[in-house]
Amino acid sequence: MGNIIEITDFMASELDVYARRTEAQLRHMDGTENGLFIAESPKAVMRALDAGYEPVSLLVEDRHTEGEARELIARCPGVPVYTAPFDVLARLIGYKLIRGALCAMRRKPLPAVRAVCERARRIAVMENVMNPTNVGAIIRSAAALHMDAVLLTPGCSDPLYRRSVRVSMGTVFQIPWTFLEPEETGGWPEGGMDYLRKLGYRTASMALHDESADIDDRRLREEEKLAVILGSEGYGLTDKTIAASDYTVKIPMSHGVDSLNVAAASAVAFWELGK
Repeated sequence: MGNIIEITDFMASELDVYARRTEAQLRHMDGTENGLFIAESPKAVMRALDAGYEPVSLLVEDRHTEGEARELIARCPGVPVYTAPFDVLARLIGYKLIRGALCAMRRKPLPAVRAVCERARRIAVMENVMNPTNVGAIIRSAAALHMDAVLLTPGCSDPLYRRSVRVSMGTVFQIPWTFLEPEETGGWPEGGMDYLRKLGYRTASMALHDESADIDDRRLREEEKLAVILGSEGYGLTDKTIAASDYTVKIPMSHGVDSLNVAAASAVAFWELGK
């Protein structure tokens, strides 16, 4: 089944993509404009395939070639499938492989913001969220809790970084997303906020200000199109972003807690504002 290749040489160049290349270097591999990324776990890879991403090679724990990864391998005819026992793979890639499969895949060109927002009523906007774990978690919440699309400022971590893909459980391939590139939107926050308004959105910044509206404010639910903006882990949203927003929104806290992690806050916000 498939093009199964047992790993015998740790230094084989075909394994560089898994073991010896950084995320940034992957962006420039493959001789294409968009480069490569790594998807981890059969579920995430399946979702990437469903979304039209092209596999380059697979790295699979040997005991899974006839188990969890069998269907995955069958969907990638002619694609090299490198295999080895668990302990060998852990030594090769430097950590324990989750659910026994990695796939190197070709990136696709990013869509324009206008295209991503074309049919979206509720969108999430991340401003300078740099932690790949938080990016993946926010995207997973957005996909599950009624957001229609996700936009990221250029200061955010890439949703196709391996950790983001893994934490998102592959939902990064299920919900439309793109970056707010200044060439299209005029730069964030001023140009980007104006661009969103031209697309018909009112903007709601998540920030703990005295003048902030509670998240269950009726006016927010009644907005036809709403962009929910979340800030970076340490500093939150910039003053410019808050000042330019139509609403500033807070999640009421108890027991003296002053804030939530941005990923946790996103789930609460998406659930309430996506109704």
